[in-house]
Amino acid sequence: MIPRHLTIGVAVMVVLALAMSFYVSMMRGHVDRNEAVATSTQPVSPPPTGPSEQVTLYVADDEAGALHAETARIPLPSGRQERAEELLRALLNIYMGKSSPHVLGPGSEVRNVYLVDPGLAVVDLNAAFADGHRSGVLVEQLTIASLLGTLSSNIPGVTHLKVLVDGKERDTLAGHLDLSGLFEDAEVGQMTAELGTMR
Repeated sequence: MIPRHLTIGVAVMVVLALAMSFYVSMMRGHVDRNEAVATSTQPVSPPPTGPSEQVTLYVADDEAGALHAETARIPLPSGRQERAEELLRALLNIYMGKSSPHVLGPGSEVRNVYLVDPGLAVVDLNAAFADGHRSGVLVEQLTIASLLGTLSSNIPGVTHLKVLVDGKERDTLAGHLDLSGLFEDAEVGQMTAELGTMR
């Protein structure tokens, strides 16, 4: 017959082994969840507040080499600058989608939009937007035309666009399009019309 103290010892060891395996599996799940959150590349912005409004977004289509006007209903705040930021975030959400007609690099986002009178919108993009942007005259022109077309059609008075990257001037967007000057709505309209834009 097995001594009683040996039976109790084995039982305690089995219970400890089961408890440890349960603890280890719980910790693995916790680490996996934390890694998934840490590797997420989607920018997180606060949810917009305000009533939903119908807006027109000018979406670039690389295959067609054109812009397409798309209507959407999005919540918009009352301030002009905040409205401009939400419009461009809604546009980028389309570009970051799986079936995007104009693919942007992971983590691309609009950091800020500053509306400067008379009619100038300064758009500050993050480095991921510029560094991950496809290189080429057409795709770079379509990006700028898309940003300015969306702003000018929804924010009265916006006629010019200045692009910054991480708050600083940059020579080009992705090696071709000169970012040193201002883009005018009329010039962008003419440029994109030559590319077959549907504005």
